[in-house]
Amino acid sequence: MKTQSGMALSFALLVAACASPAPVVEPAAGCAGVVGDIPASAIGIPSGKATVLSAVLVPASPLAAPANAPLQPALPQHCRVLGEIAPIDPKAPPIRFQLNLPTEWNGRAVQYGGGGYNGVLITGTALAPAGPPDRPAPLARGYVTYGTDSGHQNSPGVRLQAFTLNDEALVNFAHASQKKVRDVAVTLIERRYGKKPERLYYIGSSQGGREGLTMAQRYPADFDGVFSRVPVISFVGLQHADTRNGLALMGAGWIGPAQVRLVHDAVLAACDAADGIADGLVADYAGCARRFDVTKLRCSGSMSPDQCLSDAQVKAVQLLHSSYTFGFDLANGVRSYPGRLYGGEATPGNFPVGGYRAWFSGDSPPVLPPAPDNGRAWQYSGGGVQYLYARDPNYDLRAYDANKFRARVQQMSALLDSTNPDLAEFRSRGGKLIVLEHTGDYAQSAQAGFQYYQSVVEKMGQAPVNDFMRLYVAPGVDHVGTGAPANVDLLGVLAAWVERGEMPEDLEVAQHDRAPPFAVTRSLPLCRWPSYPHYVGGDRNRAAGFECRKTAD
Repeated sequence: MKTQSGMALSFALLVAACASPAPVVEPAAGCAGVVGDIPASAIGIPSGKATVLSAVLVPASPLAAPANAPLQPALPQHCRVLGEIAPIDPKAPPIRFQLNLPTEWNGRAVQYGGGGYNGVLITGTALAPAGPPDRPAPLARGYVTYGTDSGHQNSPGVRLQAFTLNDEALVNFAHASQKKVRDVAVTLIERRYGKKPERLYYIGSSQGGREGLTMAQRYPADFDGVFSRVPVISFVGLQHADTRNGLALMGAGWIGPAQVRLVHDAVLAACDAADGIADGLVADYAGCARRFDVTKLRCSGSMSPDQCLSDAQVKAVQLLHSSYTFGFDLANGVRSYPGRLYGGEATPGNFPVGGYRAWFSGDSPPVLPPAPDNGRAWQYSGGGVQYLYARDPNYDLRAYDANKFRARVQQMSALLDSTNPDLAEFRSRGGKLIVLEHTGDYAQSAQAGFQYYQSVVEKMGQAPVNDFMRLYVAPGVDHVGTGAPANVDLLGVLAAWVERGEMPEDLEVAQHDRAPPFAVTRSLPLCRWPSYPHYVGGDRNRAAGFECRKTAD
């Protein structure tokens, strides 16, 4: 197993050995020199022109780790470029982007993906997805970094899905904005440094994870490496499954805080020790589905509501953890969306963390229109069904039947889902792909990632897939990386694979203190699917006490 420090050292040596120096240009002059328009002809798909709105030389800034806010990594001196890409349809919004050009450039570029329904400018100044807090951000490593709002801007009082009523804005969200911004970024990088980047990477989580997979599928020549964390692979399937799940929570089916804790404790009782140690973590995620039976929590006799689940509540839990099946094929022959895995139901906190509470049950039963304290999945999926398929913002979701909207559902699947298993061209050009799934994720199902990986193997064969793709699984981690060890420098791993041929095997994932020096409090092996970390003895808080095993049949 290659350690985090070993990967960091090998990557640092790699950069020193491989990066050719850019022409020396005085930083302020180089920053000012990027201002100007980029013609539509520089963009590889139909588009309006791009315009640089501002270019400002930003001084280096120190690390900041506020107690109740996201970490602000140390950043080097860089040129912050803000711009926009004009639409073809004058009624469509522009695509906004931010590009960060470090004074000391390593010859590479990293595009950051978005989240949710996007609509917020991704600055590219944060840590990479899953990035350890004790490692520099990509910009501080010398990468050019950039991101976009995907071609629409959220507004107070306007529903997140409203932009989808404009066809160009919808296509930009699906994939086109990422491609357009990539091409504009390459043009501006050459304008600043006098040469194009030697390597381009895409990193994203959730919606950004879907975008990364989409880039490899739709634009296989554009990126040398993609890191996709907890990707919303089957966007259409997820929306339909979560609409079904939300409807089951209405009225008597709602799972309140006491019932969430009840399910959580019962899952641990059935599954925790199966990985060799009772430590509050369900590591054997595949085996747990066979061991846990929610019907054993059904109320009987004079039990109080806090001690058991009603029939409606049992059904709601069963639906969350079961597949949603369509009566017809979606894109690439997909016909269902898998249920969630067990574990992490009572992860504390509210959105964007919090197990059942954040994504499934919320703090009150689902209503129409969705309330702010409903589960986030209901807000995302219900609105998606109304706007994307029924195309009626006031549509009564209780009457929805996907079969009645079959043509539209299939059209949206072809546009939005990143389920194409044919990655032959991406591989043939040397592309590498790393996917990371979290088993405590209730925003989407980790099993969608498992199924996608299997479809790629079925299409291309196991040996070719081993050559360019990895699927890792972090047990007990929720959608945004809390609840269990979740931090690993997968950008470094990806770059070392692309640029030096260091094929990654099982890795190590860590949990850190929030404050500097960010001491590691717990670590585990990060196993390749379908293996999980099984305790074999020694320090229960260190990866050395575990080994990667496959679930026993």
